[in-house]
Amino acid sequence: MKLIGIHLLLILGMICPTLQGQGVSFRKMPAGWSANTPRKEISPDFEYNLRGGPDGLGSFVISTDHRSGSFGWFQKSFAVEGGEYFEFTALQRTRNLKHARRTAVTRVLWRDANGNHVKHDFTSDASYARGTQPQAEPEFPAIVQELENGWSLIKGTYLVPSAATQGIVELSYRWEARGKVEWAQVDLRKTTAPPARKVKLATVHFKPVSGDSNLEKCQLFEPLIAKAAEQGANIVVLPECLTYYGRGLKYHECAEAIPGESTEYFAELAKKYDLYICAGLLERDGRLVYNTAALVGPEGFVGKYRKVTLPRGEIEEGITPGTEYPVFDTSFGKVGMMICYDGFFPEVARKLSQNGAEVICWPVWGCNPMLGAARACENHVFVISSTYCGIELDWMITGVYGRDGKVLGQAQEFGEVVVSEVDLAKPLIWSSLGDFKAQLRSHTPVVPSEE
Repeated sequence: MKLIGIHLLLILGMICPTLQGQGVSFRKMPAGWSANTPRKEISPDFEYNLRGGPDGLGSFVISTDHRSGSFGWFQKSFAVEGGEYFEFTALQRTRNLKHARRTAVTRVLWRDANGNHVKHDFTSDASYARGTQPQAEPEFPAIVQELENGWSLIKGTYLVPSAATQGIVELSYRWEARGKVEWAQVDLRKTTAPPARKVKLATVHFKPVSGDSNLEKCQLFEPLIAKAAEQGANIVVLPECLTYYGRGLKYHECAEAIPGESTEYFAELAKKYDLYICAGLLERDGRLVYNTAALVGPEGFVGKYRKVTLPRGEIEEGITPGTEYPVFDTSFGKVGMMICYDGFFPEVARKLSQNGAEVICWPVWGCNPMLGAARACENHVFVISSTYCGIELDWMITGVYGRDGKVLGQAQEFGEVVVSEVDLAKPLIWSSLGDFKAQLRSHTPVVPSEE
């Protein structure tokens, strides 16, 4: 679709202190910037505010009237060096938006000296193995910090494709009526390469058959945790309801406070072996019982997740569903948790991903392994599963799923520990999509709960 640049208005705007028309108002627009829209009939209102921004040095403003469907963007080409790292930064503030994540969208496009598309120098998808090098698709810098002054910091660091000489920055407004977005301090400049974030993700394939108490069940896992630590694991995932397995008791008879005895024990092991542990337990909170995953680390108890989706058996025995999707900061990255039946539904992993999870721990009694691949692939997150299913069942696996859904490591026998090393800093590049993970925030559909 041919884009309509309002370049004439920009030129005139440089001459006249204020010029209005075609839905555009400019006061001494900075050099190199233009305002664009696919069609005049859906153009929003553009303005450059000389005294805008938190520092009062100017801001780019797009707003709309009562009509929905308006779409337009400010644009500037920045000189870049192929093969080098460049960092994009900007401040953004929104007004009267119901869905800011979809309405206020920033992109960086790589082009050669003639304005043509360029190819990526690297990729991690299957097309590269077949000899196809994907086109460098737009980058989507993310909001990394909400500032106290009402502005948000947008930031992204990228390896510029070797054939690129310009990075085209777009500040766009999409679709909502009666809204406003303002950007300030926009820049794209050379920087140093970000450090790798290599992490070893571990899981255990084990049935805790013996043990007559919660603590005794937990103690069965120390040798496996020790094996994971010997291989340099940063985090190890244990199975679901591990204090309940094989005891012939009701769920509520194995329930305990969290944090409590079991998490205190696992926290001691986490400190001893210098890693994080995700354990599937049963939690009592007053008269309610939850199927819970607990996360502990060298620093102690980190947090818990209460299973949101419950299968028939748990409902019938009085388990209460959770309602939240917490994500926790660890020394190596952001970790979310889901449990067993959660894997049958895309909403749980998607909410965890939206909340920032880079790794999802998944204690899982049994599930279709293809759903584990789907949850990893559709969210571009690493998923670590620990199950009671043997491989002879051709059902759920104990393993580590990559962000493309492929299994990086899988246990074959009970008593086995699987460890896979990944790099959380390395983007997964797909043909025709680029870094899909970065686009999820702005492209995920609005659900009724967001209305």
